[in-house]
Amino acid sequence: MLKLIKLEWKKNNIGKSIWIAMIMTAVLCLFIVGTSGELLSVATAGLHDSSGNPVGTNVSSAAETEFYGRNVFDAAVGIFTNMSYVIFTGVMLAAYIVGAYEKGTMSLMFSYPIKRRKIILSKMLAVWIFNVAALVVSKIVISIVLLFANPVAHITTNEIQIASPDFWLYILLNSIVMVSIAFVALPVGLKLHSSKAAIVAAVIVACFSQGNIGSYTLADSAPFYLLLLMLAAVSVYLAVCGVERKDVG
Repeated sequence: MLKLIKLEWKKNNIGKSIWIAMIMTAVLCLFIVGTSGELLSVATAGLHDSSGNPVGTNVSSAAETEFYGRNVFDAAVGIFTNMSYVIFTGVMLAAYIVGAYEKGTMSLMFSYPIKRRKIILSKMLAVWIFNVAALVVSKIVISIVLLFANPVAHITTNEIQIASPDFWLYILLNSIVMVSIAFVALPVGLKLHSSKAAIVAAVIVACFSQGNIGSYTLADSAPFYLLLLMLAAVSVYLAVCGVERKDVG
């Protein structure tokens, strides 16, 4: 399986994906650092402490402020990076799997003396492993940048607990969940035989999982994410089920 995954990375030019991930992380860094001050101002606007003083002028008080039910750091880093990589995962799924059906290269691969199920799973794992690793690295890099750019960013970094194992565990688990739910977009692309449909579906998943309507958001809703993970598992099953007998010619 590992050899097949490496083959998929080589065949789909993983170097290009790495460069895209690096550029995306750099852009997110600049965007988050540049807008975090405004985000904090919006989050603390009109709030006052027990003495009647504006919270927005007090960094220690702002540390406790929430933005759409999330702390400012999690709102800034979590929303933007998660949405970016859910969409990027959808793009890679479209290229690795849906595109292979569209171009007819899947038929060639299925002619190899390898189980079709193993081929499909290797493609999925190639996308999943890369994006989980890239999302983890992206969040770590942005966190470190925010620590050093705190005087410029004007945002509390109390939530960035580099020395805490819970901080690293949260980043890992959150990244795994976000990349996994992007697989909900896969059956849409396969059913419609369209890479564009898979990408659009990934955008919709990103918006629903991280977006908000007014003060209401589904971000960090355990039941909602559990439902998405179940749908993602079903999506993977549907992509693999019956592939040994499916006519792709």
